[in-house]
Amino acid sequence: MLDAAVRVFGKRGYRAASMDEIAELAGVSKPLVYLYLNSKEDLFSACIRREAKALVDAVRAGVRTGVAADRQLWEGLTAFFTHTAERPDGWAVLHSQARSGGDPFVSEVVAMREEIVAFVTHLIVEAAREAHDNPELADREVAGLAQALVGAAEALAGWANADASVSAKEAAATMMNFAWSGLGNLMAGERWSAR
Repeated sequence: MLDAAVRVFGKRGYRAASMDEIAELAGVSKPLVYLYLNSKEDLFSACIRREAKALVDAVRAGVRTGVAADRQLWEGLTAFFTHTAERPDGWAVLHSQARSGGDPFVSEVVAMREEIVAFVTHLIVEAAREAHDNPELADREVAGLAQALVGAAEALAGWANADASVSAKEAAATMMNFAWSGLGNLMAGERWSAR
């Protein structure tokens, strides 16, 4: 049922999706959908929670500990873009549909985003410590960098999913060139490489 709901909500959005279409796609009766989930709102919330958990789990699982900081960021980005490419309807539910549905949907997505930002913040702190051997970092600066990185990755995933010729690794490399090398290095022709 949730798979069918994610497909319909991802393509049509919360308001335009019909419970009849979801039930038909799931191969169940409409009353059965309502039996398990009391309302369309509950079904959409369940979809958001499932897709958010799957995304966070995929990113966390994609990052190995004990490897260089740039490798951890690369692995996290690759896991993120692979997941969003493999589950475009789930990404649409999280990135565009839930945000336009109002509360409580927005707060579900905000909670997921905060978890990813916290994880990215940790990766940035570790990268800075590795590069500068300095445990004292400006919290505000790191928080801003994490927000910027997550926001840029979200926008890039939308672009990559709209263009079938863009692979997850290409999107991740684009993000690494932006984030790791910095715009100055990128403009000077210095590119980050997955070695």
